[in-house]
Formats: sequence, C-alpha cells, structure tokens
Amino acid sequence: MANASALSPARLDEVHKVGSAAIRLALVGVGKIARDQHLPALARNPAFELVAAVNRDGPLTHVSTFSDIAAMLASGIEVDAVSLCTPPACRYELAREAIEAGLHVMLEKPPAASVAEVHDLEQRAQQRGLTLFTTWHSREAAGVEPAREWLSERTIESVRVTWKEDIRVWHPGQHWILQAGGMGVFDPGINALSILTRILPDKLTMRSATLEYPSNWESPIAAEVAMSHGSAARVQASFDFLYSGTPCWDIEVLTDEQTLLLAEGGSRLYIDEMPHLAAADQEYARLYQRFAELIAAGNSDVDSTPLQLVADAFKLGHRQQSAAFHF
Repeated sequence: MANASALSPARLDEVHKVGSAAIRLALVGVGKIARDQHLPALARNPAFELVAAVNRDGPLTHVSTFSDIAAMLASGIEVDAVSLCTPPACRYELAREAIEAGLHVMLEKPPAASVAEVHDLEQRAQQRGLTLFTTWHSREAAGVEPAREWLSERTIESVRVTWKEDIRVWHPGQHWILQAGGMGVFDPGINALSILTRILPDKLTMRSATLEYPSNWESPIAAEVAMSHGSAARVQASFDFLYSGTPCWDIEVLTDEQTLLLAEGGSRLYIDEMPHLAAADQEYARLYQRFAELIAAGNSDVDSTPLQLVADAFKLGHRQQSAAFHF
C-alpha cells in the first residue's frame, strides 16, 4: 500500500545516513514550471527518487502517472512526499489530501490561493508530524543572501522594484493565471515580494495599489503598488505582464551610503553600478536540498508573508479596466 503515515523511524534513520535510500517523491501537476525547473532539479538530487506523477494532461515517460492523488495512493506505490506544482487555486485541496494520507508536502509558489489556506495546512501538517515547505524560489537566487547581509548594516532610504515580462512568452496559453484566483501579474510579481521580505530588515506594509484588469479577465495584467518599510522608507513597485523584449526583474535599494541593485531576478548583485556578484541559476536545486533537510530534521518551513502583501494589494487596490487581452 502507499505510505499512509510519516516516515517510519527506520526510514528516518536511512534519510539521515549518507548514501541512504532516497525520499520517494511524487510530482503533482506537470506543467511548464515542473518541466523547466522541478524535473531537472530532481534528476540531479540523489536525496529524492521520483516514483510517481499526478498529471491530467497525459503520462510522463519512465514514471508511473496517475490522474489524481487518490488513484496514486490506491495503486500500491510507496510515496513519502509530494511536490505540488499545480495552479494555486486547487493547491489547498491537493495539499490537504496529501497531508491526510501522511505525506510530506512541498508547495510551489504561491503556496495557496489565500493566507487562510496556508495557515490551515500548517496546522494540519503540525498535527500529523509532517513537513510542510512553502517555497519561494526567488529567495534562492545567488544575490539574495549577500544583499540581505549588506543591507543589514545600512539605513534604507527608498526601494524601487521593476518587474516586467511578456505573459505570452513566459506563460504561453496559461489561461488560469488571469482567471479568478490566478493572481495575474502578481504571479511573477510575488517573486519580487518574496525577495523584498527576505532582504529588508524591517516589515513591509502595503499602502496603496492601482490594478489594471483586461476587460475579459478576472486578474490584473499590470499593477503599481506603494509600500512602506519600517517607519520611513518608501517602496514602489511596477509589475507589467505586457512588456515586450528582454524581461526586467530588478530591485534597487537606495541607502544612506550606497545603492544596491539586484538584477535578473536576484542572480546579479551590483553596488553603485559596480558588479559585486553573478551566478548561475541554482534556485530549485537549493529548494529540493532544503526540503530533504526539513524532512530529515522533522521540521517545516512556512511563510505566507509575500502572499499576504498580494492580498493586501487586492484589498486596497484601485481597479482600472483596460482593453481585452488574448493569448
């Protein structure tokens, strides 16, 4: 039968040992992000064995594929953990089903459609003694931790975020992203918010937002938001899903001494326009390594702060209607 409880003491001992049996993982939702990032990261990580997939759009090669989690559990395949890569609107129900089956859960960002769902999943995982990991992949970009350390020693005066990309290039045909619960431009924008809430030493508070909705969709395709950091610093962010050309994923922080720039989603760090750090993408490799460590230690890592900021932007936002958008 499929695993119906947390890892047994004997299997936990195996996980702790170098060269031990891998954590048996099922990938749930095999869309673009799963194929581009999750599958390559899993293939390179000996801590995991991909034993199953749950996918409504057809089977994966070389791995047993099921139409839903219930069918996977009934199949007899032994599974220890799942990684959920579905759209956020259905992620809560899937995560809850996995937790009730005794499986550790890793959630693609954003972890759910609402903060309340995240809190409920956290409580359920804690009650069952299971690991819940709400991932924020952009926090794993090479420049994020050096930026956090550098900013901790300085006074922040202002922050400017420019996060612009072409939805047709980066999310081709993904209609769910502009449907209710899809978050629209905040799906990529939340990556910037996850970095901000990691590198800035004080709390971010949403102050105002202007949200642009296409006349034929239910989620914004562009947004301008204003936040405050600590008692004084202003944080401005521009999010755009209709930006053609090279995408721009930049965060500029003006301090009392110098100006820091995190460019290309955090992979490049500049101080006063001078290159300080540049590194290849290892975001998902680091996420899966962290998931393995959490399972071995019997811990969870749950943070809904970026999602709360998005919720606040929707609550405070002034809505503007724009022309219809078609993929």
